Amino acid sequence: MGRYLLKRLGHAVIVLIGVTLVAFLITRMTGDPVRLMASPDATQADIDLLRHQLGFDRAMYIQLFDYLRGVMVLDFGDSLRHGEPAMLMVFQRMPATLSLSGVALLMALVVAIPAGIIGATRRGSLADAVGTLLALLGQSMPVYWLGILLIIIFGVQLKWLPAGGKDDWRSYILPSITLAAYTSASIMRMLRSGMLEVMTQDFIRTARAKGITERYVLYKHALRNAMLPVVTIIGLQLGALLGGSVITETIFAWPGVGKFVVQAIYNRDFYVVQAAVFLFAVIIVGINLATDLLYSVLDPRIRYS
Repeated sequence: MGRYLLKRLGHAVIVLIGVTLVAFLITRMTGDPVRLMASPDATQADIDLLRHQLGFDRAMYIQLFDYLRGVMVLDFGDSLRHGEPAMLMVFQRMPATLSLSGVALLMALVVAIPAGIIGATRRGSLADAVGTLLALLGQSMPVYWLGILLIIIFGVQLKWLPAGGKDDWRSYILPSITLAAYTSASIMRMLRSGMLEVMTQDFIRTARAKGITERYVLYKHALRNAMLPVVTIIGLQLGALLGGSVITETIFAWPGVGKFVVQAIYNRDFYVVQAAVFLFAVIIVGINLATDLLYSVLDPRIRYS
């Protein structure tokens, strides 16, 4: 286990270095931030002076080296727009993003797990057909379309729920549904197919032959073994929820990292974008590692070497 962890941590470091390099290069390809920061009546000399003060007149490899040197000591630079430490500003908005993603994941699990079990145990029934149809719709609808549709129906026409912002628990409902739709559909379909496969295995027939109750067979044997691929999907979808928050937070004016990053991209605030991408990468890499380790808990036969 120790060697496996060290190996995975080494891979994680390589991934983070790659993400840092790609984020640095892509942000530099979006344009010149000095043009946006300079006043409309600024002369070329004023623009050149501002570019020199910000260090953007240096060679690209020198800028990259200085940035990597700062990352090594967790210094991601100051926001070009606000003048504050970029990572600190991202951290301040991260709780709103994590809370929204957490509520969306919880909502997806509450819907997907019972629906997947019902679909597997009552294959071909009306409940199975309805669940499969809803899963298909959940995976087919674009996030931005579903979010706008929910705002129009429940926020504008019916006025039941807030159309945007973060005020109280009611503000979580629409953006959480928007984020949870695709995740719930993916988990439900994976769990249904996994349980259908497990239910045909020999150990399930042996358990039934021993006279064990159907409920015990279903939840102790079938569900536990079918959860292995589902755990992988949950880990991947949690990362997708964080990534999908960029669109959802923009639609619902949610004060999280996603909306903040979109504004930073428009403003060409390089350091904020790079800090947010790095932090998201760290979280996703950590989730993937935790998912791998959880396998041995669900299935004691799995060992890491």
